[in-house]
Amino acid sequence: MRREAEGRVRQLRVLIEQANHDYYVLDNPTIPDAEYDRLFRELQAIEAAYPDLASPDSPTRRVGGRPLAAFAPVRHRVPMLSIRTETDTSEAGAIAFDARVRKELGLTEADPAVEYAAELKFDGLAMSLRYEDGVLVQAATRGDGETGEDVTQNVRTVRTIPLRLASEHPPAVLEVRGEVYMRRADFERYNERQRTLGRPTLVNPRNGAAGSIRQLDPTVAAQRPLSFYCYGIGETTGWNLPATHGEVLDALAGLGLPVCGERAVGPGSATLLAFHRAIAERRDRLPFDIDGVVYKVNRLDLQRQLGFVAREPRWAVAHKYPAQEELTTVEAIEVQVGRTGAITPVARLAPVFVGGVTVTNATLHNEDEVRRKDVRVGDTVIVRRAGDVIPEVVAVVLERRPMKDLVTPAQAPFELPRTCPECGGPVLRIEGEAIARCVNGLGCPAQRKQAIIHYAGRRAMDIEGLGERLVDQLVERGLVHNPADLYDLAEAPLAALERMAEKSAANLVQAIAASRGRELNRFVFALGIRNVGEQTAKDLARHFGRLDALMAADAAALMQVPDVGPVVAESILAFFAEPHNRAVIERLRAAGGWRDGEARPLAGPLTGRTFVLTGTLPNLSREEAKARIEAAGGKVAGSVSKKTDYVVAGADPGSKFARAQELGINTLDESGLLALLEKRE
Repeated sequence: MRREAEGRVRQLRVLIEQANHDYYVLDNPTIPDAEYDRLFRELQAIEAAYPDLASPDSPTRRVGGRPLAAFAPVRHRVPMLSIRTETDTSEAGAIAFDARVRKELGLTEADPAVEYAAELKFDGLAMSLRYEDGVLVQAATRGDGETGEDVTQNVRTVRTIPLRLASEHPPAVLEVRGEVYMRRADFERYNERQRTLGRPTLVNPRNGAAGSIRQLDPTVAAQRPLSFYCYGIGETTGWNLPATHGEVLDALAGLGLPVCGERAVGPGSATLLAFHRAIAERRDRLPFDIDGVVYKVNRLDLQRQLGFVAREPRWAVAHKYPAQEELTTVEAIEVQVGRTGAITPVARLAPVFVGGVTVTNATLHNEDEVRRKDVRVGDTVIVRRAGDVIPEVVAVVLERRPMKDLVTPAQAPFELPRTCPECGGPVLRIEGEAIARCVNGLGCPAQRKQAIIHYAGRRAMDIEGLGERLVDQLVERGLVHNPADLYDLAEAPLAALERMAEKSAANLVQAIAASRGRELNRFVFALGIRNVGEQTAKDLARHFGRLDALMAADAAALMQVPDVGPVVAESILAFFAEPHNRAVIERLRAAGGWRDGEARPLAGPLTGRTFVLTGTLPNLSREEAKARIEAAGGKVAGSVSKKTDYVVAGADPGSKFARAQELGINTLDESGLLALLEKRE
């Protein structure tokens, strides 16, 4: 029995660790969750029956051990030194680093360019992993660079970290340096679950990662969705060290260690500049936070020649991007009314430069979020802005709250108004929803304005020149009450508006006229039906063909459309059941507001296939490629996931292409896409 148990334990460990690697590293699960759980429980049962078989590299060690009284100190055999930060966040920082390296190496203009490796600077917690004979025996934080803390029990819970290296002949000793981090999607899912359970949430992914690893109770760390990427090595024994840093990372990946695909190797500052630009463009689309990129001299012999200065390597530098989080003060809390009546609290802030722009407003999302974060007027807060994302208040710095013992009325906890600030109508919150809404519909000026702005938007009816300021005047002067009124506007009253003249008024009337007869999908999207976005509008138009057929559909018929479930179906039914909405649609029909098409069968040649487009195609524009895929029944998504069937890559494809390679997803160039379409057609 024992011999059989030993064999089964080895088999189970291989199966479970392979499943962990597929799921957590490759994001490509190969077995169902129920099967994984069954294998795990079987391994636990055998180890319970034969305790001496429970080795340190067993997957069961990931679930956490006994709480620790404190972290034991660990002295790093090779110091974990920090690298210099390039203070110039412009591209000049890369040029300056290359110039310093060439000067230190004594190179002249006649000498060839230095080869560099460029990679991401992760925003997490630096970590050193020590493997002996291929088994993870210790994990330690950086600490002061010389001495860190033993966090082995907690690191065992990070499922992207292998407990045993994937090699039959591993190095006798291999210290791997890297970063524990938390993916944004995992961070959001964790916080959503915590909110549902009424428990504290994490402030941001970086704090979430650092705080999880430094939990004295490993079972708490095991509940946190952490990940890991390695970016270097420390002490090694019995390992044939490669000649370059890039080859080191390739070798680590070959041992089953997670290595980020977002890296580049090439000559001179041109390589660094290209990498810096490329990552800056897609920084906000990365699945995790970074605060910069790192440049390293690629050849290890040149690294040794360059050496260190003031405990920092001369051969590496961190080139940061502008900060995405800053501190500022809340000057007021107001509420805004959206197109669907949603009441959104907004913090008015002391101006602060963050994420490349000056921010004066930040969303507080909803009433529950304001109360959970306890944001008050006068508070010092952490504000985050990433790219085009709306700035938000991440957390309050309670230590800086003024007059903690004497709260003025202005500093009292936030209370959502019970009447709409725009129209005085009632504000209600439906049970189960986080958002409170003004229920006055188009009787509310704010909702009228937003509905008209949405109707005229570029992806909807595309009425050029009908901007927010002009809509404000049209609504406030009673010229427009709903989208149908736009088609009755004449040049004379428009020319009398502020910042308008005869020419601009004539142009606007022409632009409104040009919007007549738009495709059905754009018209459906323009109506502003709650929960119906651009893609759903396309699916509805493709399925029903005619607006009358869509308006007559019941819930069962609506839910035959891809990605339309009970919630979306109920929103559509409620919209068309409203007499006012039907009256406006009839006026739009009379104005020639849309053109019907033909219903297409659900089973198109590419139905069920999901595509992602990346890079620049040589002949097709992104919109043309998307239209042809959708015409064949396929779906075009914005990001790569395990549900993606094909990634169509052109020039400069970026991270989506790298992600597709990591997941083993089929990739096509333009000719491959055309061949697939022709074959299907």
